[in-house]
Amino acid sequence: MILPIVCYGNNILRRHCDTVSPDDPTIMNLIKDMWETLNAADGCGLAAPQVNRSLKLFVVNSRDTYLNMGNQARQLYFEGDTGIEETFINAEIIEYGDEEVADDEGCLSMPDLSETVNRSWRITVKYHDRQFREQIRTFSGYTPRVIQHEYDHTLGILYIDRLSALRKQLLRNRLKKMQKGIKRVKFQ
Repeated sequence: MILPIVCYGNNILRRHCDTVSPDDPTIMNLIKDMWETLNAADGCGLAAPQVNRSLKLFVVNSRDTYLNMGNQARQLYFEGDTGIEETFINAEIIEYGDEEVADDEGCLSMPDLSETVNRSWRITVKYHDRQFREQIRTFSGYTPRVIQHEYDHTLGILYIDRLSALRKQLLRNRLKKMQKGIKRVKFQ
């Protein structure tokens, strides 16, 4: 089922999320619905708070992004990387690389807005996959950008929080319109 995506201004986007229990009988359906919602929205990542659930859960599809990029844009991926399709449950970024890369980011909860954000080029993440198996993986290139963005959602952080004070001031009117519900998330 395709779930509604909450828009900027909804308080759930600012909450520190709860840990997901493997005993939660609704979690597998939520994961399935989040994947359907992400695909319908043509996004590369979606966190549970964006579908009005305050849980440490997000899904990442950087593989489709990779497949749809031109050769020059594929330089954002490291050699041999073709993206991932992965579910992250109770994720924790345990290591950030020293190198940061600036690139445009958008968010399904803030339609028609994108800004340049610095993110670590390499991260190591500890998480549980869809089958609740513990994973510790290191990612480099474009995929860590998506993971960091979605991970931030589980901490109540939005990518605009990473902008300079001046840039936030310049976006103030657009963000106010989103808060008032003037801009709505649209699906294809």
